Amino acid sequence: MSDFVILSLILFLVVCLILTLAVFVFYSGLLSEVVVGTGSPPVKNITIAYKFKKGSYRDRGAAFTESCSIAPKLCSVGLYYDNPNQTEDDCCRYAVGSILSQDEEKPDEELQRLYEKFGFRIISFPEVSCAVTSSFPNRCILSSICGAYRVFPELHHYITDRGLSAYPYIEICKGDLIHYMCPLENQESFFVPELLEKQTEGGEKTETDKEADETHTGEGCTSESGVAVMEADAESSEMGESSTPVLCQQTPPLDERDSQTEEGDQGAKGSSESVGSGSSFEELDMDIEEEEKESKNAEDDHVEDTEKRGVNEIGSNEE
Repeated sequence: MSDFVILSLILFLVVCLILTLAVFVFYSGLLSEVVVGTGSPPVKNITIAYKFKKGSYRDRGAAFTESCSIAPKLCSVGLYYDNPNQTEDDCCRYAVGSILSQDEEKPDEELQRLYEKFGFRIISFPEVSCAVTSSFPNRCILSSICGAYRVFPELHHYITDRGLSAYPYIEICKGDLIHYMCPLENQESFFVPELLEKQTEGGEKTETDKEADETHTGEGCTSESGVAVMEADAESSEMGESSTPVLCQQTPPLDERDSQTEEGDQGAKGSSESVGSGSSFEELDMDIEEEEKESKNAEDDHVEDTEKRGVNEIGSNEE
């Protein structure tokens, strides 16, 4: 009887654990539908306090925690400049911070000084009229992780499938929703100064320094010497479309190439045949000359034999 009770309790606890996990997954929004579209962004011109980081996006939680600990009531914001699928984790660049003011509102000077005291920098971003947007429920601590897992791949597919130039990826935690947006205009206005400084330094490096950096950090870190990887992804489709016709013009069609090949083969065959025919004619001439010489020699021998026989017959008759 006691064993039955213990097994029943274990089964009950397992069922409760499964139900708890199911409710948590449903509540966290992991199964929520992700809708991506193009329209007005969730925020207009904003002023933020941020810290620039370089490393894996999975480590951004510590920066968010530090920013929220200073002013928990402010909206959090994150800007991601590199595609983690094409850039090494240690070379991904991002900025994390809090929104100090929106629209025409001026930031609190005391709060601004407090953020600057902890090493944050202040920057303002302009308003954009159009962006690729999406959202995800913000219901628990893990909502940002679940949102990044669900929304960022959908944004990437939406942008690449339509050949849009939308970057960087911006994440804004505002109330019970996490907003995601990728500006379709004035993209470089959302670059923080540290990113631009890295690009300038990369552009001024010599070839030796670049080779050393590539050897030390790998291919992913070479994106510092140019524009962001997301910008290159957005423009790659346009470059591919514009370069395809040029290649088609420079490369002859398959039928023409086949005809040209056949003509070349025929020409080569004709030349070889002409050379062969010329050599065969020469051989025939030589054979004819040899035959004439042999026939002439045979006639001469025949005449000599005839003369000898005539002389012999005359000699025998005289005897």
